[in-house]
Amino acid sequence: MKKLHHLLPLAAALFLAGCATALPPLPSSVPTPPQFKEQQRQNENWTIAQPAEAQSRGTWWRAFNDPVLDDLAERAGANNTSIQEAAARLAQARSLVRGAQADRAPQIGVGAAANRAAGANTASGSTPATLLQTGLNLSYEPDLFGRLSRAQDAAALDTQAREALLQSTRLLVQAEVAQTYLALRATDTERALIRDTATAYADTLRLTQRRFEAGDVAELDVIRIETEHAATEAEVIALDRARAELEHALAVLLGEPASGFALTPDTTARTLPVIPAGVPATVLARRPDVAAAQASLLAAQARVGVAQAAWFPSVSLTGAAGYASPDIGDLFKWSARAWGIGALMSVPLFDGGRREAGVQGAQAQLDAAAASYRGQVLNALREVEDQLSALRLLQDQSLAQGRAMSAAQRASAISETRYRNGLVSQLELLDARRNELFNRRQAQRVEAAQQQATVRLVRAIGGGWGTAGAAAAPG
Repeated sequence: MKKLHHLLPLAAALFLAGCATALPPLPSSVPTPPQFKEQQRQNENWTIAQPAEAQSRGTWWRAFNDPVLDDLAERAGANNTSIQEAAARLAQARSLVRGAQADRAPQIGVGAAANRAAGANTASGSTPATLLQTGLNLSYEPDLFGRLSRAQDAAALDTQAREALLQSTRLLVQAEVAQTYLALRATDTERALIRDTATAYADTLRLTQRRFEAGDVAELDVIRIETEHAATEAEVIALDRARAELEHALAVLLGEPASGFALTPDTTARTLPVIPAGVPATVLARRPDVAAAQASLLAAQARVGVAQAAWFPSVSLTGAAGYASPDIGDLFKWSARAWGIGALMSVPLFDGGRREAGVQGAQAQLDAAAASYRGQVLNALREVEDQLSALRLLQDQSLAQGRAMSAAQRASAISETRYRNGLVSQLELLDARRNELFNRRQAQRVEAAQQQATVRLVRAIGGGWGTAGAAAAPG
């Protein structure tokens, strides 16, 4: 019976430990639809993929077949300050994991001390005495109720979140590089288009001036052409300003001074990668921001367990072994040896509600993390739907705009011929040219919007799978 009586505290501790292992359930997650609404090919199945948030996003930008873009993306991945900051935060999170692991291991240290005292509370009375000590100290806290293990789990999950955020930052930066670069090249193309129009206006101005000198047209005709020519040149200058700002933005993304960065204008036609519509619905598992939110949610759940474990007893084991002597010459003699072991158990009884407040705070953090996770999932689904619909509608718009541009070019060419032959007025020619320029610029802008939507789709699905995962078609 006495043996059973001695075992009761151990049984109670084990029972409490079992109660402490239960973690609060996670809030309900967002139901994932079987397919995206904008999926084009209905006969494709959506397969299940494992989470890959820490994997490389792939060199998806190579699908554009642009060596300059390839170089810029690589330089941004190596030198961008946002990526460097995210990498430093990941290193910091990993150090916290090592710190949490160290808390579960025995702590061993070597110490030495020298004390000289006198008085009624000393063995030597009023006579001053010196005591020299040296030895080995050991302390260890058994993790009976899972507090330390859950703290380590939470730190490890925080590290996973930081790893995912690093990938998210890298993907975001490289997508911004691609979008900014493509916007700059679209500006080059639009600027060349307007310059060609300005050249055409200059030719017409010279023809009109000769006719005015010959008395065939009025001075008003010359002024109209001069107005159109000057306005077109002003648009070129406005595009020059926009291009300079895009160039400076690229320099910042690359982590380089804007003063020393420049790109030569290039109007070469670019390929438009076609992202397959049959992207798996579980592409959300590849979204690094969704993975980071999920890891933060699990870390918040573990911290609720840490807060709950504060209600249970804590046990600390200590030990010391060494030497103590009033004379330094006798300090390391066998007769001066000293040792001691101890155990301390503390049980919380009343703390004014501090532990309860800690549990409530941890539960509130869990609820906030759950709401953030749901928001990330909903936003990811919306972004994919947005870009799929944008690409579908932009393709239709491109076809319609192409027909309008061809008709406008034909009308402008006919008006030019008729004007040179004196069959139509100058107003008809100017109207035809304005209409042609408008439709050509609209077609160019639709093409630029397709490129931007393609990059945004790659970003929305969490990165690419390399150039093998996307087909390239002429822009």
